[in-house]
Amino acid sequence: MWEPQLAAVAARGWHAIAPHFRGFGDWSPASKGSDPKGPTGGPLGSDPVAVSAIDDYAGDVIDLLDTLHIPDAVVVGLSMGGYVALAMMRLAPRYLHGLVLADTRADADTPEVAANRDRMAQLARERGVAAVVDELIPKLLGPTTRRDNPAVEATVRSLAAQNSVSGVVGALHALKTRPDSTPVLGSIHVPALIVAGEDDAITPPAVAEGLQKGIAGSTLSIIPRAGHLSSLENTDAFNAALAQFLEHRV
Repeated sequence: MWEPQLAAVAARGWHAIAPHFRGFGDWSPASKGSDPKGPTGGPLGSDPVAVSAIDDYAGDVIDLLDTLHIPDAVVVGLSMGGYVALAMMRLAPRYLHGLVLADTRADADTPEVAANRDRMAQLARERGVAAVVDELIPKLLGPTTRRDNPAVEATVRSLAAQNSVSGVVGALHALKTRPDSTPVLGSIHVPALIVAGEDDAITPPAVAEGLQKGIAGSTLSIIPRAGHLSSLENTDAFNAALAQFLEHRV
C-alpha cells in the first residue's frame, strides 16, 4: 500500500518502515515462521484472530519500534492507520515525533456504522475477502480514479487478496469497538499534518477540517482527484504534501 511513498521517502534520505498489521499482507505459513518483528518479516503479532482492539495494533507498532531501537518517529496513518496512530498518541506519545493523519477521523463508530461492520464481517466469513472488497471499492476510490486510473483499483484488489479472512474480521471488530479519540486531539503537541482526498466519501474533507481545528498548529492538505485512498489515488500530490511537511515542520 505504501510503496509509492517508500520510494519517494528513500530518495530524500529518510528511513521509512511500513509494517503489516496482523492478518494483513502475506499471512502464509512461511510468513508465520519468519521474524514477526523484522522489517522484512511477516505481519506483526502472533495471530490475526488475537486482535480485539485498535490498541493491539498500536501496541504491535510500539513493540516494533522498540525492537528496532527507534526512540521516536513520524507516524503516518491512513484510515484505520489513523486510528492506530491516535491510539499510539494516547498510549505512548513519546514515540511520536510527528503525526500525519490521512483520510481518517477521531470519533468512534455510530451504532449504524458498527452494525455495518458486523454485516461486513459476516460477508467475509461467508464469501471471502473479495466479496468485502467488491462492496467497498465504490466507497474507497473516488470517481476520477475509477474512471481514469483503473490500475489503482487493480492494485487495491491485489492487496486485499493477500489478507486473511480472520485478519479482516479482527480488524472490523477493532474498528467498531475503538474509543472516541476526540479528547486526544487537544493533547497533541507534535507537528501534525491532516490529509484528505477531495472526493473521499468515507471521511470527507469536512471531517479533516475538524481534525485540523482540534489539533493546535496542525496543517491541512486536500488531495485533488482522490477518494479515501489518497496515497494511492494521487501519489504525486500526496507525496508532495508529505515531503513539504517533513522538510519544513519536522
